[in-house]
Amino acid sequence: MSQDNANTTQDTIFGRIIRGEIPVERIHDDDVCMAFRDIAPVAPVHLLVIPKTAVQSLGHASTAHEVMLGHLLRVAGELGRQYCPGGFRVVANSGVDAGQSVDHLHLHVLGGRHMSWPPG
Repeated sequence: MSQDNANTTQDTIFGRIIRGEIPVERIHDDDVCMAFRDIAPVAPVHLLVIPKTAVQSLGHASTAHEVMLGHLLRVAGELGRQYCPGGFRVVANSGVDAGQSVDHLHLHVLGGRHMSWPPG
């Protein structure tokens, strides 16, 4: 990852949350990632899982991030099972056209209602 990518992601709202500058109720927190409820939910359950490593998006991830990416998905799965026993969806938007609004990799865990396909 380039230094520019690290600086970009650390200056986002998620970088500020990770540093504790913006308080959130953490529903998961470990050395690799943290999770909390989205402030603008699009489903009854809408959680965000964010890595503590600075990566701009899934499209910017490299082989150096494979372990972290696997960890994010495992945590998203655990939270999905816990909060959405009827089923859940995990989404990673990458880039403006996909709807990414914060330049820091994050997973959305969505559930609590029937999800149609295809999305959007």
